[in-house]
Amino acid sequence: MDNAQLIADGRLHAERILLKNGGELGLLGSNQAYQQVWARDSMICGFGLWTCESADAAVIHQRSLNTLRQFQSLLGKIPHNVGFTDVPDPALIAHGGALTVGGKTGVAIEDTAHSGCVDGNLWYIISHYYDYMQRQDQGALAEAWSSLERALLWLRYQDSNECGLLEVHEAMDWADLFANRYNVLFDNVLYFAAWKCMGELAAVLGVEAATYHANAADVRQKINTLLWVGAEAPNDYDWVANNRKEWLYPMQRVATELQERPFYLPYMAFRDYADRFDTLGNLLAILFGVASPTQANKILDYIHGCGLNEPYPVRSVYPVVRPGDKDWRDYYRVRNLNQPHHYHNGGAWPFIGGFYVAALVQAGRLDAAATQLAKLTEMNRQGKQGEWEFNEWFHGQSGRPMGFAGQSWSTALYLFAADAVSNNAVRVFNAKNGW
Repeated sequence: MDNAQLIADGRLHAERILLKNGGELGLLGSNQAYQQVWARDSMICGFGLWTCESADAAVIHQRSLNTLRQFQSLLGKIPHNVGFTDVPDPALIAHGGALTVGGKTGVAIEDTAHSGCVDGNLWYIISHYYDYMQRQDQGALAEAWSSLERALLWLRYQDSNECGLLEVHEAMDWADLFANRYNVLFDNVLYFAAWKCMGELAAVLGVEAATYHANAADVRQKINTLLWVGAEAPNDYDWVANNRKEWLYPMQRVATELQERPFYLPYMAFRDYADRFDTLGNLLAILFGVASPTQANKILDYIHGCGLNEPYPVRSVYPVVRPGDKDWRDYYRVRNLNQPHHYHNGGAWPFIGGFYVAALVQAGRLDAAATQLAKLTEMNRQGKQGEWEFNEWFHGQSGRPMGFAGQSWSTALYLFAADAVSNNAVRVFNAKNGW
């Protein structure tokens, strides 16, 4: 079977699984586990749902948006996930296998296992922008606007020292069993995108948009000041000394000890940093335009040079964290998840592979994007029990599936990637729309 036919088959399987994962509350995490509407998963999956031919796709995404808005806290926090009680779920071991509340069945509740996650609010804003760009429904946007403002205000209070970047505790985003912390690349790239999205949506509603765009530019500049090491983003130490003096010590350490890196560092903490490649954070920096074309090419060359797209696209971190490293935590051993080359610690994730293909398209590397889409197709075809499992994650070295099958974001980001390759452009987040 040639690649074109295999990709066509993959898209059919992906759409079937993705639509089947729709439920009363919105899009569930998978058909085997994660039987809830997860904020980050469902919002990211909107990117793929909008490529589906079925009208049910848009309805499913609207249910996800409405559920998250319904359970938004008074302070503006978007819930980590919302699900029905007493639904058996092998991913919820800490809850005895199901969400529970007062012995009641069939009740929708918020799960607080990871109640402090920051990226749910970020993806919630970004996905509303994506949804508007697809539907052009100004009435729905106006109805959601106050919720979006509250979601952004909650995020602003996560900037505890008012430096302009988010300060994030470890294990508080998609890598919820990993020790990235404080000024984290992944969350702050999304923070840039969220500010930009709010500016675009404000303009649609006739709301003053300049402040949103100014804050987006400020976040992008500060990410490049703090987390890029090299001549592509020269540091103005006089500005830092006058405005963000607490950054001087770690920045001077980085300049002395590292001198340069062809990627953004995963985080900068109090007088500390990590010298490690965070794949997803760097890919999103390309997709959303935090990285310049020169930086984007360095990042993509590094992925290829290190073989992070082997055997399948793409491994989540490099190098992996091992016992004895300063970022090793004993909780990495929980359920055997974050051992080296597992899960967040160097596992290969199809949804990150989808963002990888999209980033290649965004950078104009169309031939490479087509090659990696073919590899991502083969990855998603693999399974523990049979073909086309669209498994959650794969071992970073063996390339064998290790997670739960029928994963929504494995299917959705595959569809998003295939759409980008087919059209030689990323849907919504493209130059035509100012990205």
